[in-house]
Amino acid sequence: MTRPLRIEFPGACYHVMNRGLAYQEVFSEDTDREMFFNLLGECYEMCGIRVLSYCRRTL
Repeated sequence: MTRPLRIEFPGACYHVMNRGLAYQEVFSEDTDREMFFNLLGECYEMCGIRVLSYCRRTL
């Protein structure tokens, strides 16, 4: 069974998360993390997507 469609409207906030399989690291090197942040910056420039917060899980 699929989940219901996301309700979309201008100005909406969405919760987006990355998590590694079995809680493994998502980024193995700092350069991978930097590339991810650069891509987020490009998303902002192209679509106006803003990141309101970021949390890094540490063990």
